[in-house]
Amino acid sequence: MKILVTGGAGFIGSHTVERLLQDGQHEVSILDSFNDYYNPAIKRANVRHFGDRVKVWEGELTDKVLIQRAFEEGQFDAVIHLAARAGVRPSIEQPELYISTNINGTFNLLEAARRIGCRHFVSASSSSVYGVNKKVPFSEEDPILQTISPYAMTKMAGEQMCSNFSHLYGIKTVSLRFFTVYGPRQRPDLAISKFTRLIEEGKPIDKFGEGHTARDYTFISDIVDGIIGALNYRSGPICDIFNLGGSQTVTLNDLIATIEQALGKKAVINQLPEQPGDVPLTSADVSKAKELLNFRPTTTIAQGVPTYVEWFRQMRAEGVVVS
Repeated sequence: MKILVTGGAGFIGSHTVERLLQDGQHEVSILDSFNDYYNPAIKRANVRHFGDRVKVWEGELTDKVLIQRAFEEGQFDAVIHLAARAGVRPSIEQPELYISTNINGTFNLLEAARRIGCRHFVSASSSSVYGVNKKVPFSEEDPILQTISPYAMTKMAGEQMCSNFSHLYGIKTVSLRFFTVYGPRQRPDLAISKFTRLIEEGKPIDKFGEGHTARDYTFISDIVDGIIGALNYRSGPICDIFNLGGSQTVTLNDLIATIEQALGKKAVINQLPEQPGDVPLTSADVSKAKELLNFRPTTTIAQGVPTYVEWFRQMRAEGVVVS
């Protein structure tokens, strides 16, 4: 199968490309901007070992000409759309950038897929779309009446665009609501990355609130299992949505303690008030993904964090700045 992975140089994308190549049955292309949201050297290191096994298109999702050329040349059978401007807090500061990249960019990809007859489109959504959902765990059937950040809004818009293109043009779309993905190669702005770096250097970490907020952390290999499951999902509705979570809600306090243990160092805490836009809890009901995608998350936070710390220290030893 000919597959385009957008964001294929990034955290989730590079692991997905790696799995597809290991499968040995696919012709894989990557579309990535290699932007400076975080150190581009990390992304280039992520793809370097792919060598000439992948075709790399470097550019923005908003570049319609580039995208159309990539689709016409690649004649893709499927798209795994993982590229996005990510993060709740930065989206509050730069909402127009998030709208341009995440909404307009997703439209450009769907439109290019429609034009060449690509019939399968897997797209990364986010648990952020649930907002302040008081029903736990979160289910795909829960009504979503209000998002609380521009980032979440753009992800909800992406789901609705997928629905439109399924209904109007017969493209099979699968939107995956990721729940706090972590592991080697993860973005430096994520909590586990920031805390690991600062604790390792003996610097204070910012702790917003009392540490009782909780996240459903999902290890990267488990997420990739779900993505591959969605790629192979051909039955069911022409437009579908799945939660992909680790089914292990961890408080901020417990996360910090786990990182301290993995590093063998204690954190210096800088206590701060709660941040606007942050949801107090995420918890995934993954029963639908288990049934239809054979999704079986297995990695606990106690297993996953040390794996990330090992990668972090290896990158530093190789001179790559993880920040």
